[in-house]
Amino acid sequence: AAQIYEKVKEKEKMSNDKKTLNEIKDIGKRMEDSISEYFYRAGLDDPTVNFDWEYILIDNKKIKNAWCMPGGKIAVYTGILEVTKNTNGLASVMGHEIAHAVARHSLERASQSIAINIGTTILDIALEGALSSSSADDYLVNLGLSLPFNRLQESEADYLGLAFMTMANYDNTESFKIWQRMQEAQKSTPPEFLSTHPSPKNRIQKIKNWIPEINARFS
Repeated sequence: AAQIYEKVKEKEKMSNDKKTLNEIKDIGKRMEDSISEYFYRAGLDDPTVNFDWEYILIDNKKIKNAWCMPGGKIAVYTGILEVTKNTNGLASVMGHEIAHAVARHSLERASQSIAINIGTTILDIALEGALSSSSADDYLVNLGLSLPFNRLQESEADYLGLAFMTMANYDNTESFKIWQRMQEAQKSTPPEFLSTHPSPKNRIQKIKNWIPEINARFS
């Protein structure tokens, strides 16, 4: 991840907006502290203890995105700032993306990919090659395994991100307002069962339902 991150920094245009970059770094530092506190309270080892946190702001207004690689390598695209609107909104997005790295979702997906490949190979042998000759095999694997698994990861990242931003003293009501704005920014949304993400409507409702519990536990 560190090597890929360096390549991203070389390839992409970095933003000159130092104010926003400093804001991102400040949010990140507060998140780092809240994550450590989260696992301390839970009596668990902090999975980020060896993270080498780093933050970049990529100058690309067409991309409404942010991500966090394993090890705490974070990128925010300037396009997402049109949706985040404010510091609390940005903290919500960053909390969600950081949660993916904290929960080691990339490792889970790699392990799942290996398991799927082994499973489909065994099935293919049993069917005497019928599966490999079918154009529907990838579709069925994605529909039945990959997509629901990824949606579960997204929900987990939503919950953890909500906890992290709350413990960092950000306004967690922005967490569902972000998705309301994201929904408005999208021309169309695929049905949830064909998407790696929960539908915005379901996601918004889940987050709203979680907020009282999160506030009670982590405020």
